[in-house]
Amino acid sequence: MKSCYPNPHHHHDPHRHRTTTTSTSTTTTFLHRHCETTISSLPDDLLLECLSRVPHSTLRSISFVCRRWSHLLDSSDFYLLRRRRLLLRPTVFAVAVSDSSLHTASHRIGLDSSWKTSSFLPQDDLAPPSPGLFSGLSSHARLSAIAHKIYIIGRTSMIRCDTWTGTVSTKSAMIFPRKKFAAAVVAGKIYIAGGSARTSAVEEYDPDLDTWRVVANAPRRRYGCIGTSVDGIFYVIGGLKIGSSGDEFSRAAGTEAAHVYASSMDLYDVEAGGWLRSRAVPGGGCVVAACAAEGHVYVLASHAVELSFWRFDARRKSCGGAWCRMKSPPLPAQVRLDSTVRFSCVGVEDKVVMVQVMGCIDDLLRRGGRSRRGMKEALVLVYDSASEEWRRGADLPEVIRRAACVCVEC
Repeated sequence: MKSCYPNPHHHHDPHRHRTTTTSTSTTTTFLHRHCETTISSLPDDLLLECLSRVPHSTLRSISFVCRRWSHLLDSSDFYLLRRRRLLLRPTVFAVAVSDSSLHTASHRIGLDSSWKTSSFLPQDDLAPPSPGLFSGLSSHARLSAIAHKIYIIGRTSMIRCDTWTGTVSTKSAMIFPRKKFAAAVVAGKIYIAGGSARTSAVEEYDPDLDTWRVVANAPRRRYGCIGTSVDGIFYVIGGLKIGSSGDEFSRAAGTEAAHVYASSMDLYDVEAGGWLRSRAVPGGGCVVAACAAEGHVYVLASHAVELSFWRFDARRKSCGGAWCRMKSPPLPAQVRLDSTVRFSCVGVEDKVVMVQVMGCIDDLLRRGGRSRRGMKEALVLVYDSASEEWRRGADLPEVIRRAACVCVEC
């Protein structure tokens, strides 16, 4: 396959194909031009057909061939062609962000035996990332995926990572600074709620315009909540109640109010632009992780001495709304998660991937006077909804700590 650049070793002789007859000259000129045709002379639709067939491992390198190829890879047509050819694979990404660095690890459940670490470069720049590129992105940043791109949303800034080209670019920040908020993607747009004592506004981000706007006000101001979506509904799950003083949370608002917030979820219908009836998680407890998979919302709740795992039927066609308790993850009995241990749940087709992104189970056991179980940091558990069984997956790499997780089609 020829690139857009000419071959420096090719020497053209203008007199090589000159003939004495007009008909022969015309034929020879046509053949000469045909031989000199490169792939860059193809129209965009044919070039897209060619590029969309390349292996996933070469996408990053071909994006650097020329600016035109890079733009074609960034187009929606290229993404749709890859999907049509069944070349997209759901991949779990774990992203750890600090003020000066960005580390990522990816894993295709059921295909990869281990996690693959990768690095990202600033878009249109081969120099190392500037120190201010990741400012405003804390360890509590939220991730959202649209097509093959990951949006890392921090309190005062946002960046976009292209998983195909390995580039990072800055995007517009939210209207209101937030921390530990709910985020989810509905119909190709990102929705944000909670995480702010100043406002109850729900914000919508349009990736095509790179703009934010307020679309609604939430019925509850939540802090530390989790977001997901199913069938056009944005779910804002769990969290603490922001107190009346604006900087105090559920403990200042009373035990009863704290329980209502920590074990419930608010439902926003994006198309209708209105809120539906809130739902409570059965059995109470504090929601510590949640995600959506195959039309269901899965919730992991922490109680005084145990963990419970629930499934909520969120499908509109089935007139959903029913809760069902599922098999709890295979963690030691009578372990109560505290602020030192944090999990992240990601839906991958019909599976739920639970990643321990912070803390150590063995440390909890040791503090309780119990023996260790070999469950250190970066534990990964996979729940198969078909068999309703858990299994242990490949642990996160050591370089990935205090991460956020998301599933990307790439």
